Amino acid sequence: MIPIAKPVIGDEEAEGVTRVLESGMLAEGEVVREFEGEFADYCGAEHAVATANGTAALHAALVALGIGEGDRVLTTPFSFVATANAIRHAGAEPVFADVDPVTYNLDPDAAREVATASDVDAILVVHLYGCPAEMDAFLDLAADFEVPLVEDCAQAHGATYRGQRVGSFGDAACFSFYPTKNMTTGEGGMVLTDREDVADGVERFVDHGRVGGYTHASVGHNFRMTNVAAAIGRAQFERLPDFVARRRENATRLTAALAETDVEPPVEPAGHTHAYHQYTVRTPDRTAFRDHLESHGVGTAIYYPQCIHEQPAYEDVSHDAPNAERAAAEVLSLPVHPALSNDDIDHVTEVIASYDG
Repeated sequence: MIPIAKPVIGDEEAEGVTRVLESGMLAEGEVVREFEGEFADYCGAEHAVATANGTAALHAALVALGIGEGDRVLTTPFSFVATANAIRHAGAEPVFADVDPVTYNLDPDAAREVATASDVDAILVVHLYGCPAEMDAFLDLAADFEVPLVEDCAQAHGATYRGQRVGSFGDAACFSFYPTKNMTTGEGGMVLTDREDVADGVERFVDHGRVGGYTHASVGHNFRMTNVAAAIGRAQFERLPDFVARRRENATRLTAALAETDVEPPVEPAGHTHAYHQYTVRTPDRTAFRDHLESHGVGTAIYYPQCIHEQPAYEDVSHDAPNAERAAAEVLSLPVHPALSNDDIDHVTEVIASYDG
């Protein structure tokens, strides 16, 4: 079975980890600082703070922006649940607006309607599957309502919007380095920001509220990244442009193979550079298409079979999201990752082309 996702790990990662192990400095340290600097420069941000995972990054960013008990954060109902979990971890409540029916990202018009009707204190946009959200519209929305804007870039390493890398637009931006992402540290995350106050707040929050030595100005967590994880991340970061290029090449071939079927390929709007963390298609007859692929050795996955407001943990949150609910019923992700060999992608495209649904 050709897997839906597979990290590309090589000698560079092993050598980096070995150097850390031999140094004896396994926890947070200089390797983390180097990784933070490299990633901030790549994305065009002034500051970066590495974290233990992407959820911790979102949680820390919201807290550093002053989001807490009684606040309401406008976001998408169609994402991994960590997006909403981070809001609740901060003590706030998610407020959902519907998604665009084509990109599956938060719809700017729906978001403005909800923001107008609700008292929102922040906006959290997700660049779902690696496709950038409409950042001009969300920057305007955040400015109009005088609230901070946070980017969830967990799936969008290397994506650009109007020539500018995601992660450089909002008051804060959060990345995940989970193994299936466009690059990995095993587990890990990163907060990017141009605001020194936000960077300082995140640094404190992920290190027990520490302000120096054993002085703690606030209650925080141990959300730090280790040097071991950062060593993997630095090696992966060197190959990130190649990883994204390979994903885009594979996506082009998959789209061509779908041309003679009734399955809708993902779109790349003008001015957007899709990073293709996932190659997500859409068909009302998802089960038949999935059965066809998997019976011929092509792995698939559904991201996501339920909207967040349909999860038991969030059934108390009001919503009006028909586009998101339809997407959850129809989307299917196909292998697009850079570990695919030429023979693999040939096989996937042949199986797609043979589908007569």
